[in-house]
Amino acid sequence: MMTLAELHPFRLTRTSLLVLLVHAACASGLEPQESVGAPEVNDAARISIRQGLSYLAKTQNPDGSWPCDIGFKLNEEYMVTSSVNEQKRTGGGHVGVTGLAGIAFLAAGQFPGRGEYGRTVERAIDYVLSQVKEDGYITDNGSRMYSHAFATLFLGEVYGMTRRSDVREKLQMSIDLIVRSQNKKGSWRYLPFAPDSDMSVTVCQVMALRAAQNTGIRVPKSTIDAAIEYVKASKIQSGNNKGGFTYQDRPAFQTRTSFSLTAAGVATLHNAAVYTDEDIQEGLEYLLSRLDQHVYYRNHYFYFYGHYYATQAMFIAGSPYWERYYPVVRDQLISYQRSDGSWASNVGETFSTAMATIILQIPQRFLPIFQR
Repeated sequence: MMTLAELHPFRLTRTSLLVLLVHAACASGLEPQESVGAPEVNDAARISIRQGLSYLAKTQNPDGSWPCDIGFKLNEEYMVTSSVNEQKRTGGGHVGVTGLAGIAFLAAGQFPGRGEYGRTVERAIDYVLSQVKEDGYITDNGSRMYSHAFATLFLGEVYGMTRRSDVREKLQMSIDLIVRSQNKKGSWRYLPFAPDSDMSVTVCQVMALRAAQNTGIRVPKSTIDAAIEYVKASKIQSGNNKGGFTYQDRPAFQTRTSFSLTAAGVATLHNAAVYTDEDIQEGLEYLLSRLDQHVYYRNHYFYFYGHYYATQAMFIAGSPYWERYYPVVRDQLISYQRSDGSWASNVGETFSTAMATIILQIPQRFLPIFQR
């Protein structure tokens, strides 16, 4: 499971014992069916989760992947361009969405190779491992660093549950690529080794680093320290958007902020083992003050990745933030779910369904990455 021999203070917290016990139960062939110590995951949420997982299982490709749009991101959409490497693709295997879908099943207590969806998880693992290139980059059909990080996070959680040597080898390779790709600002961008910054890409890299570090994979302390410095430099200190985190750190002018970017900033700090300071508190208040506004993006990937990080941030923060946040989002997601068990979004149902089922299951704490 997790190790106490850590290179950076990613601490073993009080819920870790629960996580370890759940993993032990899975390894013994016992399949947890109910949320553990999470009354906020009510009956309606459990039904919604089951329907979401059923939809994902039915839409998995024969090679173990899940399909989703892949392309060049421009503002709020994925655009078709003249470049062969940047054309929008639909229907092909997507390593990032496959990682997220795999995490959705792991978050339900499904163990690779065992239980109702054990084979589904196993096939996802095989696909992701098959897409790890010689330099450690996990990519297929032109996917980028977002997807690399989600796939790496999935491998990190799988390795924590299985201790498979083949997973460890590829996981270390993918982590090493993240470490090498960090730029001088302490951040990451769409492609490896890019010189500019991006909060939305940075957060998923740090989450992947955290998951791997929890299992004993090498992660330099300097990498985490540089990421913390970058995120803190992106925090808005005054004005109407005080507490928000910006898209990019550009000293000459302030780039945009949003609910999603602020959630990413707070989640990055939490995953870097910064739990209580003024930046986090103000970021949490910013999120709660704009919770109603974020509904505008209900069919957009902004809605799902924003709540993916905000749910983690609020859960780690605990009371009173959690009680003000989770019931609202839980009930929204349940009401938005379609009759086939999916959720709609502008980049494809597999992405939004994986995200929604993860968000609903975070309080269950079946995975080390989702813990207080």
